[in-house]
Amino acid sequence: MKYTFLLISLLLFSCKNSRSDIAPSERQLIKSPIAFHFDFPIGKPDAKGYYNAQGFEKNNHLGDDWNAVTGGNSDLGDPIYSIGDGKVTFAKDIGGGWGNVIRVMHELPDGTYVESLYAHCDTLLVSKNELVKKGDQIATIGTANGAYLAHLHLEIRDDIELPIGGGYSSDTDGYLNPTEFIKNHK
Repeated sequence: MKYTFLLISLLLFSCKNSRSDIAPSERQLIKSPIAFHFDFPIGKPDAKGYYNAQGFEKNNHLGDDWNAVTGGNSDLGDPIYSIGDGKVTFAKDIGGGWGNVIRVMHELPDGTYVESLYAHCDTLLVSKNELVKKGDQIATIGTANGAYLAHLHLEIRDDIELPIGGGYSSDTDGYLNPTEFIKNHK
């Protein structure tokens, strides 16, 4: 009886999922260089000509909203660049308040992963499973199909299995401050 208990305990322990086991199929598919450094996705490399109109956690916002300093829709169609080397895991129009969305998986030097999410895009220039390098143009700034004035909504997540979500929440678990992350990984 005690050997049966021991055997069952060992099996359960060996099957336990840890954070490092999240999305193994995606991790196995990534055949891109390690993302050593990151830049801002607009006005590369340092967001020149843009400002963060609504930052992370302001009004429970889960990302940064980037606008051109010239205001209005003046940034409609401006280029959006990949913040780092990675692999596109999602690129399509999901409608609603999101419009065109791109998700890019980035492997960090320590073997962990983060995901960058770019929303409200006008034109998508990449496809799922495409490899991108830091600074590659991946899209243009849009309006989420007319839902908003033109801007880029950028999220960075360290929980790579989060659904797209709603963009706002008081629960920031799994989300990173995009501006701080980029500044700390230049």
